[in-house]
Amino acid sequence: MGNPVHHVPGGESMNDVPIIDISPLVDGRGDLRGVGEALEFACREVGFFYIEGHGVEAALLSRLDELSRQFFARSDADKAEIAMARAGTAWRGWFPVGGELTSGVPDLKEGLYFGVELNSRHPRVRSCTPLHGANLFPREPADMRPVVLAYFDEMAKLAQRVLGGIALGLGLDRYWFERGLTSDPLMLFRIFRYPSAPASEGRLGVGEHTDYGLLTILGQDQHGGLQVRVRNSWIDAPPVPGTFVCNLGDMLERLTGGCFRSTPHRVRNVSSADRLSFPFFLDPSWDAVIERLPIVARPVNDGAAERWDHASVHGFTGTYGDYILSKVAKVFPDLAASSQGATSP
Repeated sequence: MGNPVHHVPGGESMNDVPIIDISPLVDGRGDLRGVGEALEFACREVGFFYIEGHGVEAALLSRLDELSRQFFARSDADKAEIAMARAGTAWRGWFPVGGELTSGVPDLKEGLYFGVELNSRHPRVRSCTPLHGANLFPREPADMRPVVLAYFDEMAKLAQRVLGGIALGLGLDRYWFERGLTSDPLMLFRIFRYPSAPASEGRLGVGEHTDYGLLTILGQDQHGGLQVRVRNSWIDAPPVPGTFVCNLGDMLERLTGGCFRSTPHRVRNVSSADRLSFPFFLDPSWDAVIERLPIVARPVNDGAAERWDHASVHGFTGTYGDYILSKVAKVFPDLAASSQGATSP
């Protein structure tokens, strides 16, 4: 296969975000060890990377983009038929521009929240466990439900494959995550629309943050706007045809004692058009307790002082559900307050 890592062409500022051919993880042929080494390097040095050879049909993302634009073009009154408040503790559905906060500041974006489709008989739904339940889908466009679910399934398979490569890079069995932390994962999917915001306005689509779980796989349209903080500088991570962008979440940083990076990132859409993005999150099980791998040493510096939220990913105690709930409650404080009331005895 040759060297599985090469760098994004077109500018020096791109050289820190590698593109990795993961086709051996998809078709089972080629240099699995080389892919693992490439992923380990990217996770350790950057915390972001592009993947190609992923096996996901471009037509599926294209159709999802088309349907999403149709939905976002509808009136707020129409979109509010599936407002997040209607989903209760499941935290699914639509929120308007400014309805999500980062570090207390409203983001310049609107979005749709989806997750694993669970019926009312599921134990976690019956117990009103947050982030678990049925999805809310719009009446129009009617094709949105099957396309979203098909894309969700493709991302779920792809994310487990990428985590398998990361496991190899750590010197673990390829299926270490899938047999343990992600045997019953929390999987979340978002569709975001970022209105145009000229640079002169200084507004961010989403402010500096890190993701909470293990792995994020991002599909993005052609307009760009994603920026990654590498060595205290912001670099662009523009769309590259035929690829997805991946980044690590806080739990992989915790798991590896800080050897891998949950890298801060943000979005600034300075194009003249709406930007759409499609992030999929593969997280540990809700009940998982994330302990540091025995193959890594205790972190000398927990990094809290340098983090965007000044909170250590190494210092908290409890389950992953405890961790993500504390984070998401700051993103949607009003919704969190109403959900807390719904789950109180």
